[in-house]
Amino acid sequence: MKVIPLFKNEKQLIARAAKNHRDAQQHLYEKHSGKMLSVCRMYVKDLQHAEDVMLTGFFKVFTHLKDFKHEGSFEGWVRRIMIRESISFLRKKNELEFQEEMESVKSEGFDTIQAEIDVDHIQRLIDELPEGYKAVFVLYAVEGYKHAEIAELLKITVGTSKSQLFKAKKMLQEQLEIINTSSYGN
Repeated sequence: MKVIPLFKNEKQLIARAAKNHRDAQQHLYEKHSGKMLSVCRMYVKDLQHAEDVMLTGFFKVFTHLKDFKHEGSFEGWVRRIMIRESISFLRKKNELEFQEEMESVKSEGFDTIQAEIDVDHIQRLIDELPEGYKAVFVLYAVEGYKHAEIAELLKITVGTSKSQLFKAKKMLQEQLEIINTSSYGN
C-alpha cells in the first residue's frame, strides 16, 4: 500500500490551518508539539504546567497563524511564542524574580568542567536554579538570545541579564563540581 501525503509542503499546510481546517491544525500540532513541550519544559519545572503552557501557546499559534509572514522558519516562530508564553506563565505565578545586578561580571571557567552526567540530570540541575537565573540561562545558553534581547523580553536591564547568567553559571558549576568530586571519591 502506498501512503499519499496529505500536504505537499509546510507552506500549504500553514495556509490551510490559517483557514481553520482542523486536519491541518492537527497535523501542525502533531509535527511540532514534542519539540515545543521541550521548550516549555526548559522554563516550567512541572510537566503538567509545561503542557498547559504549550497548549495555550498552540492556541495563540492558531489564533495568529495569519500573522506568520514566512520569513524564517515556522518552527522558530512557534518556538518564540512558546518562550513568551512560558515567561508569561512564570510572571503570573510570581515565580520570575531577579536579584540586583552585580557591578562587574566576569566569565569564569564554566565551560572547563567536564562531568559525565546524563541530560535528565542536567535538566534537574537547571530546574533547581531560581526562576530568574533559569530563564536567563536558558534564553542565553540554550536558545542563543543576546543579553539585549533577553533584557527586552524579560523587562530587565542588560546588566541584570548578565548578572543572572553569571550567577546561574556559578551555581551550576558548583553543583557539577560536587558531582565530579563525589563521582571520583575525592
